[in-house]
Formats: sequence, C-alpha cells, structure tokens
Amino acid sequence: MPKLFAASMALFLFLSAGYGLTQAARTIPWDCSDWQPYAHYDRNTAILESLAENRGKTLYCGIDQSDTFAKAETWQAGKDRNERDDTVYFGERGQFRGFIAAQEGWLTDGESGITGQSRATIFEFPKEERRRVKRVKRFRVGTDPAQFPITAVASCGESRGLICSDWGGWSAYFNSAATRRRSARHIQSGISGTSSVNWDMDWRTSALTRRSSQTRTSAGIGSITPAQWRTLAEPLGVAACQSRGAQYVAGSADFGRGHNNDTGENNEWHGDNLGWFYNQDEHQTSPGAFRAQARQSRTWTAACKKTVRRNR
Repeated sequence: MPKLFAASMALFLFLSAGYGLTQAARTIPWDCSDWQPYAHYDRNTAILESLAENRGKTLYCGIDQSDTFAKAETWQAGKDRNERDDTVYFGERGQFRGFIAAQEGWLTDGESGITGQSRATIFEFPKEERRRVKRVKRFRVGTDPAQFPITAVASCGESRGLICSDWGGWSAYFNSAATRRRSARHIQSGISGTSSVNWDMDWRTSALTRRSSQTRTSAGIGSITPAQWRTLAEPLGVAACQSRGAQYVAGSADFGRGHNNDTGENNEWHGDNLGWFYNQDEHQTSPGAFRAQARQSRTWTAACKKTVRRNR
C-alpha cells in the first residue's frame, strides 16, 4: 500500500508540473511597431502588398497581434504563390515567395503543411533566396582618326593613340617640301627612286598599283601587311580593355583608315587614307635643304568583355 501511494503521488506531481508548464505565460519577442498594412480597395491586393512590403517581418504582426488580416483570408490570398511554376508575388511595394510548410500548417489549422514547429518558425515570413546573376557585357574600344593632326608624331604607340609603321629611310636633301615628302613616301612604301610616276597604295591591303596612261599594273605589297597592323593593334586593345576592368576578346583587334588624307597632288598623289606622318632634318652645311622620312598610321579597334554580377 505505501508503495502504491508513493507511485500515485509521483504521477500526480509529474502531471501537475507538466500542466503548469503548458499553461505558463509566454513572452512574444516580435516587435510590430513598424509593421504597416497596405490600404487597398481590393482585399486580396491589400494582403499581398502588405506581405510584400513587410517581407522579413512576422505573419504574427499582421494576423495575431495587430489583427489586420485573418489567417484564412491570408492563406486564400497567397496560396497560389505556392504553386510550382508561380511562387513569387511581384508587387508594387516589394515581392515575396509563398508560404513555408510550417506557415501553411498554421494558416490552415493543419489542413495544409506541417505543424508542431516553434512559433518563431511558424510566424517568421521567409526571405526569398537572392541569386547571383552573371551577364557578359561586350563593347568596343579604339581611336578616332579626326583627333590626330598630321604633325602629331607622338600619337603613335600611345595606349589610346594610333598604330604606326616604323620610319622609312631618309630621302635625299631637297628644297621642295613636296618633293622630299614624295621621296620619303616612296622609300617607306618600298618604291625605288623618286620617280614622278603615280603610285596607288590601298590602305587596307597595302597593295601597290602603278598608274601610267590609265593602265594599272599590280606592283606587289608595300611596307606593312594587314596581319602586321593587327599585331600592332592587339596590345593597345588589351591595355584599353584592362583600363576599363574588362578582358580583351582574343582575335578581335583590327585596323581602320589612317589619321589623314595627305595624298599629295598631281604626280605626287599616292593614295587615300594612308595616314602619313613626316619627320624632317635640315642639312647642316646647306641651310634650306631638307631631307624627310615617313611612316604610316592606322586607327584601330578591339572588343572587350566584362562579366557583370548582380543580385536578383
């Protein structure tokens, strides 16, 4: 009998202790002072916009404490956002993803979703996972021929300047500027002598054509080839892309027309868009007599690519 009494007392004390714990008052930790419902004539819109604007707050603030919305109507307004192909509400005041399973269980009194989780899990509204989106942006860099005057010798080889051939050999000394420049052009292009016969040079291919009595005969290749122009353009393209935090697109370097149209006139005419630069030197013992050397310029372009990352 004493044993039975002792067992009964132990059971009574255990049940009493458990009952007391379940009935104890709970402290609500959520601060709803800045939770603001969104007023709208359409009730569903008001609920959805309020949830979007207060994303990261608790459903408790909107339903249990402020008594703004009922559980059933909140579930009814947002349940479509739990469909597999349409889980996000994009509102005017924000966006939110559909309810987690614990919230479904609480909003539907267990008819949908799971129950038995902590109140913090049930009431905390989920934040949509932020995804890192990568996009490759492509753009071109290069030079404008109009910005370089014919005397701008220093523009060759600068990071954003023109690409230029090497200097050709010196001409003979002449008093005439036109004659010494024509001679310098011929030397730089690989044309022998200072003949007054007209020569055309194609700015793109560097092919020479001799003009005589309206008859043109190919004279081969001049001083620099298209492949060599592209080789000169590539390091400038790399530098320009890097200065913008981007990468050079391999093989994208190309060249364009020269920086001016100093073609000469009449029998000194040599070709369009060749971009001639000149350097001259006066004879030490014969003042007024000058020799000249020439080089060609080309504009250039290149493509850059830059990976842009942003959160969505």
